[in-house]
Parts: sequence; structure tokens; C-alpha cells
Amino acid sequence: MGKYIAALALGCCAMASVQAQSSRIAWLSSDRIYNESKLAKLAGEKLAEEFKSREKAVQEMAARLKTSAEKLEKELPALAEGERAKRQREYFELDKEYQRRQREFREDLNQRTNEERATISEKATKIIKQLAEAEGFDIVLQDAVWASPRIDITDKVLAALDKNK
Repeated sequence: MGKYIAALALGCCAMASVQAQSSRIAWLSSDRIYNESKLAKLAGEKLAEEFKSREKAVQEMAARLKTSAEKLEKELPALAEGERAKRQREYFELDKEYQRRQREFREDLNQRTNEERATISEKATKIIKQLAEAEGFDIVLQDAVWASPRIDITDKVLAALDKNK
């Protein structure tokens, strides 16, 4: 029984020691970092410029496909069977090419967007580490379901990112 009480007392002392040390927690919104920072806005402009011609080509192909579909629908009843099959095949080939180009465009745009986000993330991580050390945070969390505004350091990180861009 004496050992039990001693172990219990030792456990209580250890808990009191842990509770005496207060942890400092911070939180930030990575969505805001990726959407509101000057780096993110510059990256968005850069990507828009980089993909402008390809986007225009895909839109033009979509317009051609729509025109082709309307023309085919209008002329289909009057066409001979052989010509009808040929025109339908041409339309399906154009549609397949359009789908391929659209998919490649989206994949390439997503890849480049992820590359730009990785660059922003690297810079933000350095700033977050510096801020955590300077302000004595024990942990910095991101993307919580909810966090008190008093522990939100997003504005500080945004300001530092925009200053260092």
C-alpha cells in the first residue's frame, strides 16, 4: 500500500510540473497564405500569362466543336448513310481531340500551380519557424477546424511574406 501511495504522489508531482509549464500555441490559415499573399497573386498572374495561349486554343476548339455539332445535327437527316457515318466519325474524332487537349491543359496547369504553391510554402515555412522562435511558440498548427483569433498568426506571416517577396 505504501508503494502505491508513493507512486501516486510521484505521479501527482509530475503532473503538477507539466501543468506549471505553459505551452504557447499558434495557428495559421494556409488557404489565406496561398490566396492573399502578394507571392500568391504574382504566381497567379504568372500562370495566367503562361497558360493564356493554350487556354485560348482550347476555347477555340470548344467553339469549333459546338459549331460542328450544330451543323451535323442540322444536316444529318439529309445525308446518305456513308456520308453520315463519315461526318459522325469526324465529329467524334474532333471531340476526342478536344477532350485530350482540355485534360492535358488542366493537368499541366495543376502541376504548375502545385509548383508555385511549393515555392510559397517553402518561404512561408521559413518565416513561420523564425516567428515561432522569436515569439516562443511551442507549436504552430495550420488548417484547424476552429481556432481562436488570439492565436492566429496568419496576418503576421502574410506581412512577412509580402515584405520579403
